[in-house]
Amino acid sequence: MSEPLLSVRDLRVVFQMATGEIEALHGVDFDIQPGSTVALVGESGSGKSVTAQAVMGILPANARITSGQLIFNDPLSGASTDIASLPADSSQLQDIRGGRISIIFQEPMVSLSPLHTVGDQVSEALFLHHDVTRAQGMEQTEAMLEMVGFPNPARALRTYPFELSGGLRQRAMIAMALVCRPSLLIADEPTTALDVTVQAQILNLIRDLQSELKMALLLITHDLGVVANMAQTVVVMYHGRIVESGTAVDLFKDPGHPYLSALFKAVPRFGMAASERLVPVRTIEHELGEHFQSPASQALQTGPLLDVRHLCKTFTIRGTGLFGRNESTRVKAVDDVSFSIQRGECLGLVGESGCGKTTVSKILMRALSPDSGSVEFHDGQGPVNLFGLDDDAMMAMRRKMQLIFQDPFSSLSPRMTVFDIVREPLVIHQRGDTASQRELVQELMRLVGLDPRFLSRYPHSFSGGQRQRISIARALALQPQLLICDEPVSALDVSIQAQVLNLLKDLKAELGLTYLFISHNLAVIDYIADRVAVMHRGRLVEMASRDQLFSNPAHPYTRSLLQAVPHPDLAKPLDFEAITASGGSDPTQWPTAFQLDADSDSQWLDLGQGHRVRARTNANPGEIMQ
Repeated sequence: MSEPLLSVRDLRVVFQMATGEIEALHGVDFDIQPGSTVALVGESGSGKSVTAQAVMGILPANARITSGQLIFNDPLSGASTDIASLPADSSQLQDIRGGRISIIFQEPMVSLSPLHTVGDQVSEALFLHHDVTRAQGMEQTEAMLEMVGFPNPARALRTYPFELSGGLRQRAMIAMALVCRPSLLIADEPTTALDVTVQAQILNLIRDLQSELKMALLLITHDLGVVANMAQTVVVMYHGRIVESGTAVDLFKDPGHPYLSALFKAVPRFGMAASERLVPVRTIEHELGEHFQSPASQALQTGPLLDVRHLCKTFTIRGTGLFGRNESTRVKAVDDVSFSIQRGECLGLVGESGCGKTTVSKILMRALSPDSGSVEFHDGQGPVNLFGLDDDAMMAMRRKMQLIFQDPFSSLSPRMTVFDIVREPLVIHQRGDTASQRELVQELMRLVGLDPRFLSRYPHSFSGGQRQRISIARALALQPQLLICDEPVSALDVSIQAQVLNLLKDLKAELGLTYLFISHNLAVIDYIADRVAVMHRGRLVEMASRDQLFSNPAHPYTRSLLQAVPHPDLAKPLDFEAITASGGSDPTQWPTAFQLDADSDSQWLDLGQGHRVRARTNANPGEIMQ
């Protein structure tokens, strides 16, 4: 075997905290061969990103390497360098960092400066590491932007990051990392924040560039589906230690360590039996108290709980000229959306970022007013038109409808204790006195599997999964009938995601809850939803039961979403050519029957058993199912 490009040997890193030193890495060992892909797998807090920071020489100020070696064998110069022994400000380390080893960070909007153009940021490393003129540097930068798939590289040079979509921002990060043609690229969760189709495009791009530039890839992720499609070697980390490593074929076929086996069992998969449950790495037990029992009267009621008809919402984007002279543009965020949710049902609302899912949820909660349309809530005493209620009546209605937000980090106030956070809805709606509120809050904590003794703590002392369970407890405080879950597990690791999904399924069954579950993760929707609605650019394009939609999708957009989902199975690799050929989210590449513009008349075609698809008015079912 050839000499490794990077050898990590007995790497130990400690963090200096107020309470003393904490060792984050406990003797980490692995090799990366030239041109190979190594996946570093583990949950948040396992030490993956700290390992990458140590290799790049960008550890936080309160962290230091106490022992170990990071031997980088540069194929260009033939030099062998121990990165761990270099001072942070040494010129040798600066030559390696960005020039020979580059990194892509998880969140491109945070990593890119909003004050500088994409061209200036991508070319910065080039001017730092290579002796080129301004004209030569910008020419090479434009060529790199073209290589990573920018549709108009010359224009992109003058573009600011906030003007780009999430996928293009990540492409700009990749261009910045690769402009100096490094030998090793470290990709730290490069697709976690991206939609499934954009994720497939970025993975394909990284793989193509890796082959073209003959570079090695250290892929840091907790997504086993991504690992199955990208890696030859897998290194599994748990609490700062390597617990298992080997070829992807060996580890996927026969995982040896219980932790890796547990990770596989926690991943939602297509085709799971209705009775089959995810198995989280750490199970949680919740307790159903006397205040939280499904009312017998509610169990006897049938029919829709929520009826949404012809919702439309348009936003106006102001002109961007210096004096606002450019014409304003109107964006139709929600376009004639209609659906109903039956009592006790979970309706999954699926689509990419920007398709209008969250706008719909805000309209349902009346945080936004629609241009037209109606929403009726059936509370057992006749339908209630939400848009006809005054403020006091709407306040009362919100007791029956609650929202769980996507990000548990930003949706909980850091200045409030958990007791105050969970109790707040009871105070606002004047439910009970302080003693009864405390009793109810304690019961809510047990309901979501948290110890009531933690009520005096603040949100920062909890993990992401625990914070999301606190959000669920707050949403359940008023004992609502409908929960709108807006991407409630997208910010969580796979094992924590399994905990929260199992909890939501159990609460739905035990409390008789009804869910509108918004997500772009189709495997999660397959696990939790009874029916699925697919949304594209403000319109619903397909609706069906879960089994029908995933076994026999009719709309090309739905098919492209399903094709782009990476499976944690080496026998089911992503077909990047098929994903591209499907047309993805570009309607101009769809079959004629599905191509709808603003002036096109459309219809819902009934394919039987509640399976409906949106198509041109003159289309027929036979043409649709070809």
